[in-house]
Amino acid sequence: MKNIALHSVHESLNAKMVPFAGYNMPVQYEGVTAEHLTVRTAVGVFDVSHMGEFLVSGKHALALIQKVTSNDASKLEIGDAQYSCFPNEENGIVDDLICYKIKEDQYLLVVNASNIEKDWNWISKYNQEFNANLKDISEEYSLLAIQGPKAVKAMQSLSSLDLAAIPFYKFKVGDFAGIEHVIISATGYTGSGGFEIYCKNTDVEQIWNKVFEAGAASGIKPIGLAARDTLRLEMGYCLYGNDIDDTTSPIEAGLGWITKFTKDFVNAEALAKQKELKPARKLVAFELNERGIPRHGYAIVDGKGNEIGNVTSGTMSPCLQKGIGMGYVPSIFAKSGTQIYIQVRKKAIPATIVKLPFYKG
Repeated sequence: MKNIALHSVHESLNAKMVPFAGYNMPVQYEGVTAEHLTVRTAVGVFDVSHMGEFLVSGKHALALIQKVTSNDASKLEIGDAQYSCFPNEENGIVDDLICYKIKEDQYLLVVNASNIEKDWNWISKYNQEFNANLKDISEEYSLLAIQGPKAVKAMQSLSSLDLAAIPFYKFKVGDFAGIEHVIISATGYTGSGGFEIYCKNTDVEQIWNKVFEAGAASGIKPIGLAARDTLRLEMGYCLYGNDIDDTTSPIEAGLGWITKFTKDFVNAEALAKQKELKPARKLVAFELNERGIPRHGYAIVDGKGNEIGNVTSGTMSPCLQKGIGMGYVPSIFAKSGTQIYIQVRKKAIPATIVKLPFYKG
């Protein structure tokens, strides 16, 4: 197990540490529900330094990114971030990622921790054609997600940049907490606003300490990976390994909006055909109509008791106070308002297909 740079800090805060994607990571501090509600109402700080970062640069950088990602990176201006995925050659997804345009001919790809080696090998395979400059800087950088409705105002004293003026999915490179050349990105996986800070490992402890000093009056708290999962699920954001993986296509997963057929990319022709013919199954969101908690792997059944799918993500929503989840079902069951059943142990609990997000702020 690898330790992130702030490992001793998390231990001093009595975080429950668990192995995740090869790292010892803080899963919770005071409890999932309390941490979840802190992010929805105030400010929470996640240490997600286990994420992977690849620098892609040189005159062929864009051509390589265009080939291996589904979204259209040619639309990016300097200071733009873009959600995308790496399609594989079998209608699946290698990983989802965020692409940042740092400067002309230089991009930062931020990938999931569990897929760093797989993604690196995938990009490297296609780079044999393009010969862009690739560098894995995952071990050098830390990432803090400062999230919540009070985050921007609470952190403004730490930067000379106008944090409120950074739009969603844009970023600035500037000073933060006394450190120069930090990436301040108006991104995050919670749906409650705020931003993410990319910095050198050697600078992250200073930033962490100053963030908590600046946010003290706003009720700031450290938040673990468990609440990160419930927060993203309330928004209906996909989690790689649960809702999307090597066997799920972006079209099935409702990620057609990041799949641009105006360019050539890996498996584009097959995915375009799937979109045209309509996928046989779709990722849907559902709410339980009775008390119960849907869990990953639970069966989804129809009114006759026939298994039609499985829950990919599920939880008891701290904000909605009801069971919510996502899962793949045949497309005929995917319409909003359709009733399905979730097999929770020995009981089939009725549920209704709903539109995302579950939580509307």
